[in-house]
Amino acid sequence: MEKPFVVGIDIGGNNTVFGIVDARGTILMNDSIKTKSYPDIEEYVSVLSERIEALVDQVGGSEKIRGIGIGAPNGNYFTGSIEFAPNLPWGKENIPLAKMISDKLNIPSALTNDANAAAIGEMTYGAARGMKDFIMITLGTGVGSGIVVGGNLVYGHDGFAGELGHVIVRRINGRLCGCGRTGCLETYTSATGVARTAREFLEIKKEDSLLRRMNPETITSKEVYEAAMEGDKMAIEIFEMTGHILGEAFADFIAFSSPEAIILFGGLSYAGELIMNPIQEAMDKNVLKVFSGKTKLILSQLKEADAAVLGASSLGWEAK
Repeated sequence: MEKPFVVGIDIGGNNTVFGIVDARGTILMNDSIKTKSYPDIEEYVSVLSERIEALVDQVGGSEKIRGIGIGAPNGNYFTGSIEFAPNLPWGKENIPLAKMISDKLNIPSALTNDANAAAIGEMTYGAARGMKDFIMITLGTGVGSGIVVGGNLVYGHDGFAGELGHVIVRRINGRLCGCGRTGCLETYTSATGVARTAREFLEIKKEDSLLRRMNPETITSKEVYEAAMEGDKMAIEIFEMTGHILGEAFADFIAFSSPEAIILFGGLSYAGELIMNPIQEAMDKNVLKVFSGKTKLILSQLKEADAAVLGASSLGWEAK
């Protein structure tokens, strides 16, 4: 093969991970930068391009690269732009990122939503191999989703179908979301949402908790998880509430696409039974009877960065 490699880029609210991938789906080498360290998009693209170029040089230069695939929050497959992604430092703008990267490296580039990229990676190399109907849910800084129906990603007419993190789950006194609306799923069930729940619980509840030893302004979902693993009642209750909200939402998602599986990916999914058990309980309780017991709830089989990088890289083979 004249051009045997592609580049996959996964852009997250905290980190941007990228790697060189071969035709068999092996990540040959990778690197990362801190997304939040670059509030200026031009500087971000410049630093990212330099670091990618260093990897490309190690495999023989740009003449060995077929294309670049990018997964990003609010990434539009049709336009190649990141359009108003609230969790990115420059997300309030419309960023033609595929073109910017392509111009900088002189390599064809294509872009899609980060959760769609993760879904492609899972379908090709992970838990969704052989599945034609599933939903990928990414639980990170926000909540993303990739919906596959009949073996094809659902993009809708404008490239933005499947924003399940912004389904409204609490209409009365819902939390303000970065998207400008209130009550969105991600305000409760993302890593940030878990931290918000912890702050609320510390304010309204009186019982003792390991969480009271932490600064409520900087508390993280990881700290809540660690407290729960030590048996802290309040921390366990936070995960139960989070899981129940997810499970209720999943019951609704099942009703519109009847997926074979809902696959969880991202940092919060590593809480294991702490979150999986309440999700399953609420999903089973709320799903329509006709769908009862038909949809599996499973964890991603890929390393956290790999699914999105591999999925994004698959776009690189078709980039023009």
